[in-house]
Amino acid sequence: MQNKGLIGFFAVLLTLICLFYLSFTVVTRGIEDDAVAYADGDIKKEAAYLDSMQGEKVYNLLIKEYSYGECKEREIALGLDLRGGMNVTLEVSLIDMIRALSLDSDDEAFNQALDLAKEKQASTQEDFVTLFGKAYAEVAPDGQLVSIFGYNLKDKITQDATNADVLKVVRQEAEDAIDRTFNVLRTRIDKFGVTQPNIQRLEGSDRILVELPGVKDPERVRKLLQGTAKLEFWETYENKDIFPIIEQADQVLKKIISPELVEDSAATASVDGEETSEEQVNEEPEIEEQPDSGEVGLEELFGTDEDDTSSVSTPVAGANLEKENPLLAIFSPNIYQQNGQYVLGEGPLVGVCQVKDTAKINDYLSRKQVKALFPRDLKLLWHVKPYADNDGRMMIQLIAIKMSKRDGKAPLEGDVVVDARQDYSQFGAKPEVEMVMNAEGANAWAKLTEKNKGKSVAIVLDDYVYSFPTVQDKITGGRSSITGNFTINEAKDLANILKAGKLPAPAKIVEEAVVGPSLGKESIKAGMYSFIAAIILVLIFMILYYNNAGIVANIALIANVFFIFGVLASLGAVLTLPGIAGIVLTIGISIDTNVLIFERIREELAKGTGKKLAIAEGYKHAYSAIIDANATSLLTGIILYIFGSGPIQGFATTFIIGIFCSLFAAILITRLIFDWQLGRGKDVKYSTNFSERAFKNTAIDFIGKRRVAYLISGIAIAAGLTSYFVRDFNYGVDFLGGRSYVVSFEEPVSVSDVNASLTTAFDNKSPSVVTFGSPKMLKIVTAYRIDDASEQADSLVEAKLFEGLQQFYSADMTFEKFNSISEDNPIGKQSSQKVGPTIADDIKDAALSSVLFSLVVIFLYILLRFRKWQFSLGAVVALFHDVLIILGLFAMFHHILPFSMEIDQAFIAAILTVIGYSINDTVVVFDRIREYQQDHPLRAKNTIKVINDALNSTLSRTVVTGLTTFIVLLVLFLFGGETIKGFSFALLVGVVVGTYSSIFIATPVVVEFYKKEKADEGKE
Repeated sequence: MQNKGLIGFFAVLLTLICLFYLSFTVVTRGIEDDAVAYADGDIKKEAAYLDSMQGEKVYNLLIKEYSYGECKEREIALGLDLRGGMNVTLEVSLIDMIRALSLDSDDEAFNQALDLAKEKQASTQEDFVTLFGKAYAEVAPDGQLVSIFGYNLKDKITQDATNADVLKVVRQEAEDAIDRTFNVLRTRIDKFGVTQPNIQRLEGSDRILVELPGVKDPERVRKLLQGTAKLEFWETYENKDIFPIIEQADQVLKKIISPELVEDSAATASVDGEETSEEQVNEEPEIEEQPDSGEVGLEELFGTDEDDTSSVSTPVAGANLEKENPLLAIFSPNIYQQNGQYVLGEGPLVGVCQVKDTAKINDYLSRKQVKALFPRDLKLLWHVKPYADNDGRMMIQLIAIKMSKRDGKAPLEGDVVVDARQDYSQFGAKPEVEMVMNAEGANAWAKLTEKNKGKSVAIVLDDYVYSFPTVQDKITGGRSSITGNFTINEAKDLANILKAGKLPAPAKIVEEAVVGPSLGKESIKAGMYSFIAAIILVLIFMILYYNNAGIVANIALIANVFFIFGVLASLGAVLTLPGIAGIVLTIGISIDTNVLIFERIREELAKGTGKKLAIAEGYKHAYSAIIDANATSLLTGIILYIFGSGPIQGFATTFIIGIFCSLFAAILITRLIFDWQLGRGKDVKYSTNFSERAFKNTAIDFIGKRRVAYLISGIAIAAGLTSYFVRDFNYGVDFLGGRSYVVSFEEPVSVSDVNASLTTAFDNKSPSVVTFGSPKMLKIVTAYRIDDASEQADSLVEAKLFEGLQQFYSADMTFEKFNSISEDNPIGKQSSQKVGPTIADDIKDAALSSVLFSLVVIFLYILLRFRKWQFSLGAVVALFHDVLIILGLFAMFHHILPFSMEIDQAFIAAILTVIGYSINDTVVVFDRIREYQQDHPLRAKNTIKVINDALNSTLSRTVVTGLTTFIVLLVLFLFGGETIKGFSFALLVGVVVGTYSSIFIATPVVVEFYKKEKADEGKE
C-alpha cells in the first residue's frame, strides 16, 4: 500500500481535530450536570446557574481559555426534535410592501392585479413581483405602472419608464425589504434570550427560517416575529431625578428579600419598646420628597476616599451587600468621584450592570412595591449593545425614558423616516447613521429638539435604546445623525433597521413546528437506544461472519461514527432525530464497503492466492463497485439536501458526511491495520466455519425466474394502485396544509370520543385523530382555520382544541397548563406543527421534483459509467418499481398499522434513501457484469449466462449487506421512537424491495433490451 505514512498522518490529524471539537460538548455536559445537581429539580435555579457561568472560564487548552458560553457555541448543536423548541418559517408580505410603494394607490387595475397575483401565488413557484407584473398586464394591457409608482420612486425611475423598468425597481425594493425584515428579526431574536438560535434567509424566496431552541411560550414568539418594527424617539429623564428613587427601591427590596435584616435593625432601633410588624415591612412605601441637587449624600451609601479622584463604575461589595442592598449589589449607578466626593453623572444613563444580571434587575424593578416609587411617565429601557469593562465583564446600560403623560406614545415614531444610510462622523471618521424624515417628521423633530436643548433624546427600536445623543441645538430639515460606538457593519444594520419604517413589510408565519422538552428528551433516549443497539448487533454479526477480519471492520465502524460526530461538531451542523437515523443508515453503508472488500479477498484466497497479494487484489477489484455505489448514494443525499428543509436537511447532512467518513475508515484505516498485522506475522482470517461454506458454488438461474418475479411485482403494484384509487394516501400537513398536535393525557382515551368532541369544537370540521405510540398520547391533525392569516388564528385554534379536549382531563386542567410546554408539565400539548396552504404546495412540488431529478441524475450517471443505455434503463425501472411498491404499502396499510404512515417530507426522504440504497445494490451487480464482459470475451456473448454468473458471484455480498442493513433499520424501527417510525418502516421495506429489485427487476430488464437490440441487429 502506497503513502501509508501520509494516510496515517491524516488519520491522526483528523482524530485530533474531532477530539478538539467534541471536547467542548463534554465540557458543557459536565457543567450542565453540575447545574442539575445544584438546582435539585428547580428549573429556574438551574437556568440561573447556567446564566451565571456564561462568562466564566471553564476549559483551559493551554493556548486559550474558553468560557462556558464559548464552549456552548462550539458543542454539537441538537435539533429542536431532540431538545425541544420552535421552528418557524415566515413569509414577508410583499403585497403590503408593493401597496406601500404605491402610497396605497386606489387604482382599480392595480388592486385587481395584486389580488390576482396573490391568488396565483398559491399554485406556482414564481416570485410575487413577477406574478404581479403578469397580472397587471392581464388586467390592464395598456396600463402604465409609472403612473402608480412614479411619485414615490421618482429618484429611481423616470416618467417615461416602461413597465419592465418599474418592475425591476420594485423587485429591488422587494429584495431590500426582505433583507431589512431579516435584520429586524435577527436583532429581536438576539435579544430574545435563547441559546444557539438560528435565523436564515431562504435564498430565492421571500421566506425566512427561524429556529429557537428551548422556547416555552410559542405565543410570545409569534408576537415577537410577526410584529412590525417599532421605532420611537423619546424624551429622557435626568439621572439626578432617578437615582434617589433607585436608592429607595434598594431599601424596599431589602425589606422584601431580607426581612430578617429589617427585623434585626427594627429590634435594635425600636422606640419605646414598639417593634416593626410584618405588615409594616411588606406594605407599599410612600414616595418621599427628594433633594434637587446632584450631590445627595452618596457618601452615606458608598463611603469616601479623599485621595481617589478617579471615575468609578461599580461600588465595592461587602460580604452582606447583596442582603443589605439587593439592587445596588448588582447594579452600578451612574456616579463618579470628584475631590473625594461621589457625584451623580449627568444625562439619562441611570447605571450599568452585568448582562447576566439583567433578568434579576428586571424582576426587581417590576415588583409592585418598587413600581409604586416611580413616576407614571418613567420607563427604564436597556441599551441594545453591551460592552466589556476593564475586567472583561460584559456590561449593559440602563436608560431613563420620559413617556407622554397623555397617551404613553412617543413624540415621534419610525413611520416618518423615509431613508437612512451608514455614514461617517465629521471628526474622527467614526461610523454613524444618517437618517432623513418626511415633512411631518422634520417638523416634529425640530420641535422635539428645540424643547430638549441640552438634554438627551433616546432613539429606541423594539424597546431597546440604540442611541441617546445630547441635543446641542434645534435640528431642522429632517436630517439627523445617530452616533454611537458602532462598527461599520453595525451602522449599516441600524440604517437597514431604520429603513424598515419606510416600507412596511410584515412577516406572517406560514410554517411552524413546536416540540416540547419532554418529547425532545424521549426522542434523544429513543434515538440513542436505537443507535447503540444497532452498533452492538452489527459488531457481533461481523465477528461471527468474518472472524478476526470482522474485528478490523468493527474498529473502522467505530472510527467512522467518531469521525461523523467530530465533523458535525467542527462544521457547526445540527444533529436531529432523522440525523441520527442517517448515522444509523451510514453504519450499513460502512459495513457494505467492508463486505465488498472482504468478499473480493475471499474470492482471491479461494483461488489459492497468497494472503498479502489476496488483500491487495481484493481492495483493487472492490474499488470500482465501492466508488459507483457510494457515488450514487452521495448524489441522492445531495439532492435530498437541496430540496429538503429542516430535519430532512439534517438527515441529508449526516448521510453525506457519513458517506465520506465511511469511505475513509472502511478503505484506508482497515488497510493500514491489515498491513500492520501482516508485517508482524499475525494471521488474518476472513471467514468462520459457517461463513466459509455459505453461498459457495451457487448456480441459481435468476434470469430464468424473471417472469415469475414480473408476476409477483405486477400483483403487488396493482394492489397498491387499487388501494390508492380507493383509499388514497394519508397525506401529512406538509402536503395538505393544516395544523397537527401531539397531546398527552393522564389516562388512555378513546380515539373516536376525542374525534367526536373535537369535530364539535372545530365547527363540525372533523380532524384526524390517531394514537401516537402510547394509548395516553394522540396525534391530532386539522385544517380548521388554516386559511385565516390573522395573528390571532393560532391562539383561537389552540383555544378550540382545549375546548374539545377539556372533558378528557381532570378538573384542575386549565388552558394555560394545557398549553404550557415545559419539562415539568408532561400532560397537555407536547408538540405542534402548522403548514400554510402556500408552503404546502411548495413542499409538494419540491418533493416531486427531488424524486424525478434523482431518477434522471442516476440514469445519466449509470449511462456515463457503463456506456450502455440498457443498464441505465434497467436501474431506473427498478427504482420506479421500488417507489411504487412502497407507495402501495402506505396506501394499503395507513389506519391499519398502529403507527403513522403519512406521506410527508420524512417519507420523501425515505423514498430518496431507498433509491440510493437500491441503486447501490444494482450498481454492484452491474459492475460485476461489466468485469465479466471485459475479462471473458467468449462468455460475454451469452448475456444471460454472464448476468447469472454476476448475480451468483455477488450473492454473498448482497445477502450480508442486506441483512446487516435490515438489522440496523429493524432496531431503528423498534426503538427509534414514534416520531420516525413511519420513516424507518419505509426504509425497512425499501431495503427488502431494493435487494429484490436489483436481482429480479434491474438485471432482467437489461436482458430484455439486450435481446431486443440483438434481434434488431439480426434483422438488419
